[in-house]
Amino acid sequence: MKSRYAVFSDDQWELIAPMMPSSTGKAGRPFKDHRLITEGIIYRYRAGIPWRDLPEHFGSWKTVWKRHRRYSNDGTWDTVLGALLSRADTQGLINWEVSVDSTVNRAHQHGTNLTRDTGGTIELQESSR
Repeated sequence: MKSRYAVFSDDQWELIAPMMPSSTGKAGRPFKDHRLITEGIIYRYRAGIPWRDLPEHFGSWKTVWKRHRRYSNDGTWDTVLGALLSRADTQGLINWEVSVDSTVNRAHQHGTNLTRDTGGTIELQESSR
């Protein structure tokens, strides 16, 4: 029976698994199951919940958060995204057409925190001229 928390099919996981970093030769505890942790990360974003509300099925929320942070910093997510995009592009699954809109949105003059040069100082509602 498939878990309600499962995100990946076995075929999908086989594409991603080789790109996951190894804990061999690193200090500390060996990595827990990459698949479970990765599914926990995806579940958290899909459900839009805080890290602390992650179901216990995925283990400690701190472990899931730390692994996500590590993957973000060491480039693991960039590697996975690049490989998946390359594969999808090779199979013709990506349409690279771009729509450009020339709409201009102007900010109100007070919409910035820059000072406005008026040409001189104004005191007591009188012009400096």
